[in-house]
Parts: sequence; C-alpha cells; structure tokens
Amino acid sequence: MAIMQQYLLFSQMVEELVESLSGLDETQQRNLMFYARQLVNAMSPTNFITTNPEVMRRTIETRGQNLVDGLARLREDLGNSGEGINVRMTDRAAFGVGENIAVTPGSVVYENELIQLIQYTPTTEKTFKTPLLMVPPWINKYYILDLREDNSMVKWLVDQGHTVFLISWRNPGPEQRDITWADYMQMGPISAIEAIEQACGEKSVNLLSYCVGGTLTASTVAYLTSTRRGRKVKSVTYMATLQDFRDPGDIGVFLNDRVVAGIEKTLEVKGYLDGRSMAYTFNLLRENDLFWSFYINNYLKGETPAAFDLLYWNTDGTNLPAGTHAWYLRHMYLENRLVEPGGIELDGVKIDLRKVSAPSYFVSTKEDHIAKWNSTYYGALLPKGPVTFVLGGSGHIAGIVNPPHKNKYGYWTNDALPATHEEWLESATAQEGSWWPHWQAWMTDNGYADSEKWCPCVNPVTVSSR
Repeated sequence: MAIMQQYLLFSQMVEELVESLSGLDETQQRNLMFYARQLVNAMSPTNFITTNPEVMRRTIETRGQNLVDGLARLREDLGNSGEGINVRMTDRAAFGVGENIAVTPGSVVYENELIQLIQYTPTTEKTFKTPLLMVPPWINKYYILDLREDNSMVKWLVDQGHTVFLISWRNPGPEQRDITWADYMQMGPISAIEAIEQACGEKSVNLLSYCVGGTLTASTVAYLTSTRRGRKVKSVTYMATLQDFRDPGDIGVFLNDRVVAGIEKTLEVKGYLDGRSMAYTFNLLRENDLFWSFYINNYLKGETPAAFDLLYWNTDGTNLPAGTHAWYLRHMYLENRLVEPGGIELDGVKIDLRKVSAPSYFVSTKEDHIAKWNSTYYGALLPKGPVTFVLGGSGHIAGIVNPPHKNKYGYWTNDALPATHEEWLESATAQEGSWWPHWQAWMTDNGYADSEKWCPCVNPVTVSSR
C-alpha cells in the first residue's frame, strides 16, 4: 500500500510540475507531457517483479517457471523487433491468412510492381452495376477489412450485392526505395480502376478508402479531377482519414523538423522504414494498453497471449518505401500542404481538393488517437460536391470494423456542416447500431443511377498485368 501511494504521489507531482511550467507553447507542452507520461507509466510498481503482488504470487506458485517462460518470450520478441520491443499481443499460431482470417472467396485478377488487385466472388444473383474499389492503408496488411466471417466488411458488402475489388499493397524492401506518392497513386487506385474497366466493362467506380489509403485516395480523386477524369469516380468514402493535418494527435510528438530529418537520413541508408519500428511507435501512443499490459502478462507472469484476430493483424506490419514515407511526413504532417490549393504536385499536376465534385462520405471515430476526428472533420469542408460526415463510436479500428449484427457502438449524424467540429457535434443526432447501413444507403443513392443500378453478376476474371 505504501509503495502504491508513493507512486501515485510521484505521478501527481510530475503532472503538476509539467502543467505549471511557463514559457512553453502548446506543442512543447504536449510533447513534454507525453514523455513525462512515458516515464511515469514505465515506473509503475506493477512493471517490476518484487512490487507486483500477482507476479510474486505466480513466481512462488510456479517456483519461478513463469520468469523462465517470460524470458524465453522476451528473447523471441527481441529477435522479431526493429527499434524497441515489439511485444507479442496475440497467439500468432492461432491464425493463418486464408485459413481462419481473410477467407472471403476471391481471386487476384491483376497485379503490378506495387499491388495485387483482388476481386471477391459474388454471392447474390445480381449485383450493383458500378464496382466498389477498396483502398486500404499500406502500413498494415489489406485484410483488416476481411478478418473473421462475422466481422468482415468485405463479406458484408459482397452479401449486399456489391462487386468488390480490394487493393493488396506490396511489402517493399530496398529495391523499392524510389517509389513515390505519385507512384502509389498511379500503380494503386488509377491502375486498379483501369483493370476494373477491363474486367467489368465499367468506366467508373465507387471508392472506399481507409486511413493513409484515404489520404492517397483524396490525392487521386483531386488528380483525376484536374486531368478531366473526375467522372471515373461516382462516389468516394473516407474512413478515419486525415486530409487536414492541423492536429495529428499524439503522433505529432514524433514529428518535427529534427525528427523527420533523422528519419530521412535513416531512409537514405536503408531504403525503407521497418514496419516493426512504425508499430512500436504507434503502440507507445497507448502505452498501458498496447505495451505494458502485455509486458506484464507475457514476460513477468509468463502467460501466452490470447488469440485475437485484430491484434494478429496489428502485428502483421509492412515496410514503408523511402521515397514515399519521407515525402508524406514532410508534405502532409509537417507542412499540411494537401489542404492548400496547388500545394501538392503529382506527376506535374497541381491538385486542389476544393475542385472535387464527386459525392463524399467521411466517417471518423470519436476516440481515434491516430486520425483524430477534430482534424478529419475539416477535410469534409473542402470538396465542392455534396458531403456527408458521420462520427462513429470507439477508436481507429473498432469504430470502423463495426458490423451491424454486433450492434456494439453507435454513431452521430448531422445534415449540416458548420465551420467547426464542436458546432457539428453540438447539433448532431445520436444513432444506435453500426454506421455501415447508413453508409450503404448513402452510397446506393449517390453511386448508382436508378436506371442502371443492377446487372448480372461478374465473376473474377484475370486481366492483363504489367
């Protein structure tokens, strides 16, 4: 009890000390508070054998076998880490891609140097005529949207009658060091749209994008608009997507000129950023939930992590090519150029999000610490076309992967788009259930003409690769 009280007093003292400092701007205050929090949480008595009663009890009961097992797990995790320790969060032996996750039937119908394009097998007698192209982030693997059958957004969409295509990004190495943001655009969504036209004969698509895949999609739609090809996109949806980087959240702690310059030097040497380092960085944003809790259970108690599909995906990271990642950090996070008319130039074309006329649907989540909704909201104020903004419950993943039958989190809607996110929330209406059906109704209203809404099913057919 005395140790606990001493720690609580120490925590309170550190917090009050940081808050009382004068002469710091908002960014400096945030950064100092973040690192102070890391120190305080690392010093928690529960993180040490002799001051954690549960660990001491387990050690006595097992005669130290828990520590032997924990040390073995620590050794394995260190061998599978980049910078820091990538603590194992789930029993990885419990899952296999194509075995019990990512099992919705489909085929790779096109590939190039950067992507494989998957078309999923239809399950309805007829489908919506306009295909749906899903653009996931390339920081992790594609199957976040196709985990188990009961929470797979891909399966749900196929069962609703959509012809679904999904991009699976390459895991780059040193050979892909020079791949740029423009290359991701050209070899990603644009090449996929062309391949879909070959496969289905449809000249336009509905786009559904997620996180950094959404930032790329916004760039792509603006590029197509500036090159007079905007009609290739009938509607576009952004899930937990930053376009306006005014407040990047806690990740901003790691992003300033000095840090980015250091990252750029590392990228010059290696040619890519190790995805394990990126995962470790994101875990520190929620250090108690995503690091210390597993540290205690795995290494001190010697327990095997539970089987959890979402955490399996979370630890299945991908590398980031030097030419893309450094450009993204500097142009988006540091300089926030995407919101400026002509602030971004791709393949010689200056883009402007304000010129986009395709109907846009933005869905963010209230507790998102990666793409904070008080920043994502301002992206919804940019397009000149009709825009719907929806706020889901929970966080960056759970609030998005929220199937209707689970009825786990609600969401908020508002037909108006006032100047600030606070005003939007004040007049928003709370809704029960998943946001998926609300979006489905929006897309079928905006992405399809009534006279050509349905067509016979189109089964996966391989088209020419390049």
